[in-house]
Amino acid sequence: MARLLGTLRSSQPVARFQRSCGLFPAGEEGGGSGSGDPAEGPRERGACNGAGALRCPAGPGRAVPGPQDCTQKYIVKNYFYYYLFKFSAALGEEIFYITFLPFTYWNIDHSVSRRMIIVWSIVMYIGQVSKDILKWPRPLSPPVVKLEMRTNAEYGMPSTHAMAATAISFSFFVATTNQYKYPFELGLAAAFVFSTLVCLSRLYTGMHTVLDVIGGALISAGLLMLLYPAWDTIDHLLLTSPFCPLFSIVVPLVLCYNYPKLDYYSPTRGDTTTILGAAAGATVGFWLNNQYSASAYTSKSVQPGFALITSAMVFVLARFLVGILVVLLTRRAMKSLVLGMLGYRYKFPIGDLAARRRLEVEVPYKFVTYSCVGFTATVVVPLLHELLGLL
Repeated sequence: MARLLGTLRSSQPVARFQRSCGLFPAGEEGGGSGSGDPAEGPRERGACNGAGALRCPAGPGRAVPGPQDCTQKYIVKNYFYYYLFKFSAALGEEIFYITFLPFTYWNIDHSVSRRMIIVWSIVMYIGQVSKDILKWPRPLSPPVVKLEMRTNAEYGMPSTHAMAATAISFSFFVATTNQYKYPFELGLAAAFVFSTLVCLSRLYTGMHTVLDVIGGALISAGLLMLLYPAWDTIDHLLLTSPFCPLFSIVVPLVLCYNYPKLDYYSPTRGDTTTILGAAAGATVGFWLNNQYSASAYTSKSVQPGFALITSAMVFVLARFLVGILVVLLTRRAMKSLVLGMLGYRYKFPIGDLAARRRLEVEVPYKFVTYSCVGFTATVVVPLLHELLGLL
């Protein structure tokens, strides 16, 4: 068993998977310069070995090992897998969360959205903290080709992309299976394919070992099974308890300010604060809507089997476009406002990246910004939809 775990934790299976999908380091035998699209030539990406790596020389001004300024050329021989897994990797990023989660609230069902957001925030917090406690390195490069730089600054175990994909896909499946008439097998297969694609994308991009991905998916599945029996109870408390707004703001803030400390800067604390902030704002919005009996989107907004071009689809598209525009504008405005206020308070220029990474700046900056985003998505946007006659 120990030997198997050691193999799954090593970089070689990741490198073999990349080669089998047509991704090679430039100059490697079998991946000659004539491969792939000759008009593009070798691409450059980060070749650092993850958080705490010592293999790359320190960049200018770096006193502690961390994400380094190394580059690596690679060659793509199979562009189908390249674009498939690049797209799949994006399904675990902010761009997916900020579009899909509000979409479910505006167009599918409030209860489905609430359950997904609660599960997502709990799973992601546990995953992010686990990374910085375990401190397992990411795959080594070489032999692995690294296609991303930002997440390379984090530790590897568990894969939070795998955790989020498993949590979101299967919580969506479980929450909708009794509300919509569709084949159980089809929903299960869709959830499995979605999570599998995201998991495999972490191997293809060279960001995780096989053990990181399997561990992330299993942890997420375990947490989902633990939370499922308490779904209705948690949902009821979040909607009716007078302490919900205070709990939803104070507890995530305490968790963010007491996030595990590292020897160098990692984006995990900022990402965790973003997630908990968005969930906190959305939860306050859920509670407020319930207290004042705000108009709810019905589960009839989307029904399988109806013609593609219908008035219902026009309403779905209109709600999404109006909503996402307001959400993105809110995020942009709050980023500028909050960062400006913090810059004035702590006397640093807005462009000072080092200052923005300080605990007393990063946590309130991210938390306030994204709590406003979550609140806007669940309160302001529905009011605008009602005003425009889109409910």
